[in-house]
Amino acid sequence: MTLIERYIFRVAGAAFLATVGVLTAVIWLTQALHDLDLITSKGQSALKFLTITGMWIPSLFMVIAPIALFIAVMFSLNKLNGDSELVVTAASGLSPLGLLRPYLALIVAVAGLCALVSLWIMPSSFQVMRDAWTEVKSDFLTRIVRPGQFNTLESGLVFHYRDRGPGGELRGVFMLDRRDSNELSVYLAENGIIAKIDGKSYIVLQTGTIQKQDKGAVPAMVTFDSYALDLSNFGSKLYGGPLKPRERSTWDLLNYDVSDPYTRDNIGRFRADLHERFVSPLYALAMGLIAFAALGTPRTTRQTRGLAIGGATLIAVLLRVGGFGVAGALARGPDAVPFAYALPLLGMVGAGLYAFRSALVPLLRGGRFVPAEAR
Repeated sequence: MTLIERYIFRVAGAAFLATVGVLTAVIWLTQALHDLDLITSKGQSALKFLTITGMWIPSLFMVIAPIALFIAVMFSLNKLNGDSELVVTAASGLSPLGLLRPYLALIVAVAGLCALVSLWIMPSSFQVMRDAWTEVKSDFLTRIVRPGQFNTLESGLVFHYRDRGPGGELRGVFMLDRRDSNELSVYLAENGIIAKIDGKSYIVLQTGTIQKQDKGAVPAMVTFDSYALDLSNFGSKLYGGPLKPRERSTWDLLNYDVSDPYTRDNIGRFRADLHERFVSPLYALAMGLIAFAALGTPRTTRQTRGLAIGGATLIAVLLRVGGFGVAGALARGPDAVPFAYALPLLGMVGAGLYAFRSALVPLLRGGRFVPAEAR
């Protein structure tokens, strides 16, 4: 990069970091307030609170980064033009392509970071969040729940134990699960203990019965000597049951098992999440190029740029809203897959054509365009 290109890159890069930092902090704080009960009612430490809420940051970054890049490119170009620096650089021979180079370096860097977050960091963060919530539920049962009381762990799930024995053993365990309106389950056991098996937290019940009744069916009862319940199934439905598509690695989504009942019932969500991971970085490229196309041409201070800013903002909003709409269509059927990739690519191509329209018009008319450096 030349000296002027490095200067432009620093201005745009600083604007991007400031914008993405502020937007992420504001939205993260809003999300963190929803999980404040980790400290107030579940007795967790501040470190656990920050660990769980911090795992939202990669997914927030995926949505915020293209928007922050758009704002940063618009801000830096408007600042450079307001200080007459764009006019001076153009008069000194810097071509539109030369002006694009530092911005393209920033756009590609942000898109690459989005790809890294989307394909690897974000699913890993959701797995960490799921494991952390399972530990919270385990701690809640062993430390917070008081003996002799009926404790509502969540709507429809009641837990009770008579007293606590040596080594944290729970005596006289009772659990009522009616979260599903079509199914009622009652667990009774003489003893229970929280244990980790293969890295997962379980409550192991000993010497008891399970009574189940489906809607309109005859009640059934099963006796057991030992029965292990996965704690990930007893808690927020957001983190219970099988791994959600967003919690699985990209490799797992590329090679999912269609014979698995959960995968078969949620094939649309698997397809949508997989393609969204590959499409998301393209929106960073499109957003950055749209902002450059709108304000990349030098103008005097007497020429208004409000119309260009408003038009670019409207196009960027429509593009991103359209992307969210296509993401919903992906979950409904595979026919939307081409549109998922075509939408950001169309934005990129359209922005590129508009940004270099002054070079393309002579070519279309049969003339020959000569770059400023060669004149």
